[in-house]
Amino acid sequence: MAKARLNKVIEFMGTEVPPGQSATIDLEAAQLYTHSPLHIPVHVVNGRYQGPVLLVSAAIHGDELNGVEAVRQLLNKVDPLKLHGTLVAVPVVNVFGFIHKSRYLPDRRDLNRCFPGSERGSTAARMAYQFSEHVVKKCTHIIDLHTGAIHRGNLPQVRANLEDEASAEMAHAFGTPVILDAAIRDGSLRAVADAAGIPVITYEGGEALRFEPLVIAAAVKGIVSVMRMLGMIRRVSRKKEQASPFIARSSSWVRAEQNGIVRCVVALGERVIKGQVLAYISAPLGHGEDTMVAPRDGIVIGQQMLPLVNEGDAVFHLAYFSKGASSEVEQQIESFLDEVSDEVDIT
Repeated sequence: MAKARLNKVIEFMGTEVPPGQSATIDLEAAQLYTHSPLHIPVHVVNGRYQGPVLLVSAAIHGDELNGVEAVRQLLNKVDPLKLHGTLVAVPVVNVFGFIHKSRYLPDRRDLNRCFPGSERGSTAARMAYQFSEHVVKKCTHIIDLHTGAIHRGNLPQVRANLEDEASAEMAHAFGTPVILDAAIRDGSLRAVADAAGIPVITYEGGEALRFEPLVIAAAVKGIVSVMRMLGMIRRVSRKKEQASPFIARSSSWVRAEQNGIVRCVVALGERVIKGQVLAYISAPLGHGEDTMVAPRDGIVIGQQMLPLVNEGDAVFHLAYFSKGASSEVEQQIESFLDEVSDEVDIT
């Protein structure tokens, strides 16, 4: 086995981090009305040995909190003296939204639709530009952590452009049972990374404004698995072979056809068949009840958690797999969630 090469000093925003050391660097994102600066904290763990530069980011949407805790737990696991390469951890990208417990910036813009940004644009554009230029473009691989929007929960899943071989390899290594082959949206972090030739995956799990131990544990487990695949940390022998994830090539939302109160009869991770009842919608007194049914065989990967809907609201997100695979996907999801539950430490 070839001897690992010692790493070099890495520089971020004028701060040099020697091999085997860590540093927290403040990236100035904007200024408040008072002229007080607002910073994005960037934690750089420069490993002793050479290797990839992995960015793990969270809270691009300021109310998506599970990723913030996942990054904190991850940093407690990484030893810079044993690390190959560099871990760049940004627990809170959208500091404005995080402070106000909001998905958006003060101007109501979605930061994840503003990349690559502009040096002289809006607050959102400037933040996106600073993060792109000073953080994203310094990295060789990216894992971006998300949750569902407010009152929406997501099954732990990975989204990636599977046409990119390196991104597909990361997605499979992450280890969630479901991978969604997702098109890249203009203005997203994935878009700017893809344009720069940087492989990137997005982890989705849980609900906004919540800490969900199982979802957080799945995120940490997945990131560690990717780091092992990239050779950043030591591989371990598995007692059993990791099951291959299932790839959903398409998905769709099932929407409410009337206003009212929702009574769901399926849950995240469940397999549904075409025509199966997903939920009942009725008025508070129970008159004029409507049923929501599955348009196709699939798996529930997203769900509105609030039992109040207006006509047209998206209630269930279904992922679709190759014919006959849904039953296997459901079994693998159950096994995955049981395995992660056994590993969760909620003390």
